[in-house]
Amino acid sequence: MDTKKEIKILLWIIVVFAFAFFLPVESPVFKTALAATFDLVKWYAREHVVLCLLPAFFIAGVISVFISKGAVLKYFGANAKKWLAYTVASVSGTILAVCSCTILPLFSSIHKRGAGLGPAIAFLYSGPAINILAIILTARILGFEMGVARVIGAVSFSVIIGAIMSLIYHKEEKVKCEEQMNIEPPPEKRPMWQTSFHFFVLVLILVFANWGKPGEGVTSGTWFTIWSYKWYITGLFSVLLGYSLIKILKIKWQWVLLGATATIASAILASVFIENAKLAPLVPMLVGITSLSIMTLKDKNEPENKEWTLAAWDFAKQIMPLLAIGVIIAGFLLGSTHDNTAIAGVIPNEWISMMVGGNSLFSNFFASVVGAFMYFATLTEVPIVQGLIASGMGKGPALALLLAGPALSLPNMLVIRLVLGTQKTILYVSLVVVMATLSGLLFGII
Repeated sequence: MDTKKEIKILLWIIVVFAFAFFLPVESPVFKTALAATFDLVKWYAREHVVLCLLPAFFIAGVISVFISKGAVLKYFGANAKKWLAYTVASVSGTILAVCSCTILPLFSSIHKRGAGLGPAIAFLYSGPAINILAIILTARILGFEMGVARVIGAVSFSVIIGAIMSLIYHKEEKVKCEEQMNIEPPPEKRPMWQTSFHFFVLVLILVFANWGKPGEGVTSGTWFTIWSYKWYITGLFSVLLGYSLIKILKIKWQWVLLGATATIASAILASVFIENAKLAPLVPMLVGITSLSIMTLKDKNEPENKEWTLAAWDFAKQIMPLLAIGVIIAGFLLGSTHDNTAIAGVIPNEWISMMVGGNSLFSNFFASVVGAFMYFATLTEVPIVQGLIASGMGKGPALALLLAGPALSLPNMLVIRLVLGTQKTILYVSLVVVMATLSGLLFGII
């Protein structure tokens, strides 16, 4: 009989029993936090998983399967030119309308393909932090100064944090350099422009499918026009995806036509029978992704096509459970704040508002920490910060939250730990929080 094992089992039984015994089900705070948890989980599932994460998994699969290791090493590898690697990584977010969770499968993919730690970290931070839509919205709603400060902070953060982590783990990077020196990349199966075309079509589908609605009262302008026609634009890029599947991936045109027909039919039926305008687009997206999965898995002409979908599935298996756990914990502790909904978690929103007034070191640090652990979907950080500023938040803490919040979240940290390990994750989070704090403090003084 293994005594240690039995004691461990006994301790877990005691912990679970104590948790159940003292569960504060009658407490109003507990009930509100529970409601916030379920509200955030429901909103996340409806607004984020189908339109954001599922396409992101397939984009990550493209990097993992179709983009050669040689191409990744050329631009992001340990032996790549540093100025090129960091430049590409630090501005990558301008074409990716993603949040701290959607960037994860893309980051995991380039990391597995041999990207250097510094450029990979720069890509991880810049992806959600320098989202061009969020920058424009920040400048429009929170002021031009805040928009410019966010751009400068996001680009410089990505480079500095990546460089610091690369320097700290220089021994590992040196070993990686030596290993990559001896790698003879296999010849490209197809021209790079074809792979790039396929990749960017998927990225543009992701971008326009998630194009955010302008602020209240905005009924004109380029942003509003694009938002008004975003599903037509998404449909156009879906047609280009069909072309790519037939001409580049060599999938039978009959299969692609059948999948496209099913997707279009589901879109028409959803628009007729589903009254909720936000839920209707989920149906054709699910049908389209299902059709894509089936045709690639069943394709026997090109083994890579099957590998693509299997790679996307591997990313989903690794990342989705951790994201779910993180969303639940974040909702319970910090509440659910989205659209016109604001439900407090165990930590009341009023406490947060009181703690981020003025421009003290503590208020900036507190804003950075709260931003780091909260979950912000793409563009939602701006109206949240706007509400906090109206409640007395200082402009320094506001910038600190904008620099730490979109790039990090509790779900995001759990997945980063899976890829990088505990030590590197703690260092990365700490660097983001410290730099956001100092930047907020400096911005508040100016």
